Amino acid sequence: MTETELLQAFDESVREADLQQLSLEKNQLTSLPESIARLTKLETLSLYRNQLVDLPESLWQLKNLRSLNLSENRLSVLSCNVGNLSNLHTLDLGHNALVSLPGSLGNLSGLTRFLYIHDNQLTALPASLGNLRNLAYLNVSSNLLTSLPVNTGDLAGLIELRCSENKLTSLPDSIGGLAKLKELHLMNNQLTSLPESIGSLANLRKMNLRDNQLAFLPESVGNLARLTELDLRNNALATLPASLQRLQKLAYLDLRANLLVSLPDWIEGLGSLEKLDLRWNKLSLFPGRMRRLEERGCTILL
Repeated sequence: MTETELLQAFDESVREADLQQLSLEKNQLTSLPESIARLTKLETLSLYRNQLVDLPESLWQLKNLRSLNLSENRLSVLSCNVGNLSNLHTLDLGHNALVSLPGSLGNLSGLTRFLYIHDNQLTALPASLGNLRNLAYLNVSSNLLTSLPVNTGDLAGLIELRCSENKLTSLPDSIGGLAKLKELHLMNNQLTSLPESIGSLANLRKMNLRDNQLAFLPESVGNLARLTELDLRNNALATLPASLQRLQKLAYLDLRANLLVSLPDWIEGLGSLEKLDLRWNKLSLFPGRMRRLEERGCTILL
């Protein structure tokens, strides 16, 4: 079926005013008809993997939408009228060509589940995103971000934050306000330090800091009592803060490709440690210490 035929069929289908779900995935669509606004009861709309370069303004009249998937298209601009969709709980804008986002995204008070903005060309995020206090998941990876909004910590409902593969050089102090956060992914940025407030993430389970430029960690990292996975591969760490010995739930610690020359004796006190990766450092060997860890069931890679 050609795009013209598909759109003609769509125009016929909009007579079904009670339609609640519509999937037009993988159809090579380059446009949508204005008549989409007639689907006033639509709750789920997926336009995944088409070739859309713009969207009709009538789309933003569908105020009953709960889930909108616009991923893998060719969108470079998003209308400020997206803020009209106050019932959305999920919005997927990933894999497009967006260079900016409208501040009206902060009006999406119903956005409680997922916001995907990854794999675009964004250099900044609007501060209004801080209004999304009930959002659980935010993915802004694979953009051109050099910083996060200073009010990032206002996203109090976040459980998972993904900011990998950007150009971040620092994190805002407010990040400590993400009290519900369980996963923080910051792989492949340009971070040289972390704020002390990172230690306030009391519910954090996983933290991925791989492929950055960290030369030290703040002592407050030792306050992350529920942390089970810490990935520090490929940084510039020559020492580790003694406070890490308080991480008694830590099961996985990746220290590959740093500048470590010795291993602190307190490492034996990490009672839950199951895997310790030390490859590509310049460590002096401590066979007794290593043996005791291995006898306890910890896998060590040197």
